[in-house]
Amino acid sequence: MTRPTRGAPGGRRATGKIALISLGCAKNLVDSEVMLGALKKAGYAFAGRVEDADVVIVNTCGFIGPAREEAEETLEEVLQLKRRDPRKLIIAAGCYVERDRARLEDKFPEIDAWTGVRSFDKIAAIVQGRPASGPDRTFLYSDASPRLVSTPGAWAYVKISEGCSHLCGFCAIPLIKGPYVSRSMASVVREVRTLAGLGVKEIDLISHDTTWFGRDRGRRNGLASLLGRLVRIEGVEWLRFLYGYPEEITGALIDVMAESKVCRYFDIPFQHSDPGVLKAMGRGMDGARALRLLDRIRTKLPGAVVRTSLIVGFPAEGNKEFAALRRFVKEARFDHLGVFTYSPEKGTASHSLPDAIGPEEKESRRREIMDLQAGLSLTRNESRLGQTIDVLVESRDPEKPGRWTGRGRFQAPEVDGIVHFDLPAGMAAPPSPIVPIEVTSADAYDLAGRLVP
Repeated sequence: MTRPTRGAPGGRRATGKIALISLGCAKNLVDSEVMLGALKKAGYAFAGRVEDADVVIVNTCGFIGPAREEAEETLEEVLQLKRRDPRKLIIAAGCYVERDRARLEDKFPEIDAWTGVRSFDKIAAIVQGRPASGPDRTFLYSDASPRLVSTPGAWAYVKISEGCSHLCGFCAIPLIKGPYVSRSMASVVREVRTLAGLGVKEIDLISHDTTWFGRDRGRRNGLASLLGRLVRIEGVEWLRFLYGYPEEITGALIDVMAESKVCRYFDIPFQHSDPGVLKAMGRGMDGARALRLLDRIRTKLPGAVVRTSLIVGFPAEGNKEFAALRRFVKEARFDHLGVFTYSPEKGTASHSLPDAIGPEEKESRRREIMDLQAGLSLTRNESRLGQTIDVLVESRDPEKPGRWTGRGRFQAPEVDGIVHFDLPAGMAAPPSPIVPIEVTSADAYDLAGRLVP
């Protein structure tokens, strides 16, 4: 069985050095890590810089308009390298390729190979120009898949499923990835046990809907059961799940989150609060019900942290509906919040709706919600002044060599703020992967402090 490995890519040289650019979400990153693992197993070495690579792979994101723009810009940049050195091999992979391959092939005819979301494990064959057709579904890795973990510090993502069986009117994920498919619980447990053996202290469970885990296999409360098994793995200190649907936050899930290893962190994308907008979106839980859910979570789990994402500028969102959304954000007191501006996605139910709200107004609404949230976040962070919190160490601060960065249990990787901290005089590095930090300053998103000896 091939196990995940950790550390800088390496391996004997095969037909050239490879660079991989991973765009988009954490789920894409895991797919990229699986490709790196397969390439390392095949004997490839890796270039430290894209300019030095013989093969450049771009794992694209095709979720929304800005992600597709970033993918096209990245492809154009790597093609500039190929024009200076025609021997370079350029491969485009991932969600955007799966969604719109024909158009991309027309726009970028110089790209040497294309692969969507079904053949990540066949990437070595694709590099070598051999046929590499995958199954007629999205590839879902297992604990037996080679994987090169690339996240910094003592944490790693574990993807527990692929695809999505919800039919939200604005979302193209089911069109790209297909219906929901869970990994087996035993496979996830084996992978987490292996990662713990490599020194990983924080496991972040991810999927397009972590709360649906096991439902396709006939299991109810599958995520709660999975967490109940993972808390028993020695070496793992923090467990976190990211992206759960509000209707699926069950009593069993809330109960297992009282376990000390499970971070009391809920990532629940409510998307909106107005019933009419939510109906048009194909979503269910309105603002009133959402507030009751938040109250239940905070009553049962004191100190619980909630992150959400919202969409502004949806076709059914008039001034009245937007005002209701503002009130909802004020009342909900989210710890972390992200806002997207609506963009019509080809093939989705809402694509045919008249998109009457202009891009300037959408952006204005996004900024208004984010400004409101910044004040709420600042108040929450300032309440931590003087407290001593556990921080998982990630890296040295690139701007101040004597300072380090990490995250608290209330901060998810890559989407929330961070904690900057200083070491006592004479200490060259933090003494352990998780250290106690006294908070001495706060802004809307980040904290700063000093290590407590």
